[in-house]
Amino acid sequence: MTDKELLSRITVNPKIMVGKPVIKGTRLTVEYILNLLAHDSTIAEILQEYEGLVEEDIRACLLFASRSMESTSFMPFAMETA
Repeated sequence: MTDKELLSRITVNPKIMVGKPVIKGTRLTVEYILNLLAHDSTIAEILQEYEGLVEEDIRACLLFASRSMESTSFMPFAMETA
């Protein structure tokens, strides 16, 4: 699946979840899916929990986040101390 096809699975609508990016046809935000993955949920667990999602939806969230960060400068949340 191409990047364009994956990214077409993500939509932004100000009337849905206050305009946060969501998986098309759901109210599941990209942020929520990434948070699940960050807290040790597996793709299989997410797919089992949310009927109708497919692996490409999860991959689309990862690609969307990656693309969103390409031109972003930011300060880390926690600084390492020696």
